[in-house]
Amino acid sequence: MKADLSQIVKEAMEAPLDGFNKTVEDTTRLLQDENAKVGNLEIIGRFVRMEPSGEVVIIGDLHGDLESLVHILQESNVLQKMEKSDSVHLVFLGDYEDRGAFSSEVIYTVLKLKLHFPSQVILMRGNHEGPKDILAYPHDLPSQLEYRFGKDWTATYDRISELFRYLYTSVLIRSRILMVHGGPSLQVQTVEDLAYAHASHPKTSILEDILWSDPSDSIRGVYPSPRGAGKLFGKDVTARFLKIFQVKILVRGHESCNDGFKIDHDDRILTLFSRKGPPYANVHGAYLDLVLSEEFQDATHMIPYVHEF
Repeated sequence: MKADLSQIVKEAMEAPLDGFNKTVEDTTRLLQDENAKVGNLEIIGRFVRMEPSGEVVIIGDLHGDLESLVHILQESNVLQKMEKSDSVHLVFLGDYEDRGAFSSEVIYTVLKLKLHFPSQVILMRGNHEGPKDILAYPHDLPSQLEYRFGKDWTATYDRISELFRYLYTSVLIRSRILMVHGGPSLQVQTVEDLAYAHASHPKTSILEDILWSDPSDSIRGVYPSPRGAGKLFGKDVTARFLKIFQVKILVRGHESCNDGFKIDHDDRILTLFSRKGPPYANVHGAYLDLVLSEEFQDATHMIPYVHEF
């Protein structure tokens, strides 16, 4: 059956409590069962490896902006492309909720897409989907759920929080790109360190770093972040991280960008931000649509594939 975006969005706006809960539970079970080989993906813990073939659409922070999500899906034609070819993938970099009016609706929509294209849609974890000890603030998803579902909202929120534990923390496109929500961690030495960052938290700071950190051109090494979690990291940290995983570019979200994207650290980092509107003041949102058979030497070579709106 074809994915009908208008029907999915209609359901997202109108789904009753039991229907919403079922979608969350079905997606949680699906994520729990993903292991080893899933379609064209190789999965280790919460780490995904893809081969550099086919096409990928990458969407940054949405923060409850359903309008921007629908625009991206329509403009990119990615749902129709995924129906025609299993070599087309859709990656979300995390931060689906909070600070926008349609948090539950965005969550519902991306979960429905995952259920419809289980081996082609990759849902990553942002700092707004983090563990409760480092969860972003303000976190207004609970109040939106209470407004929508009334006194039964707490059980739904618990289900969503459980789902967050199974979202992916990193995606590698071999020899091309590494994706995280925030940034690298100096404690990472191997694939397994990234794959099981969730299991080592809070004994290590790996999960905190990859969900919360930001690049800085004015430092070397790392420095405490003004966000209160994660770190600021210099271009030497980026270079080390990319060398470990034998890729050329880090693609991340986490930061509002006036043009919907920005490039840092000697053109080795591309940041995407895919939502618009208060409390953010960015003029544009942006997403990335890549043909993976092409090689990119640095992030500037990706600019023709960045779509601003």
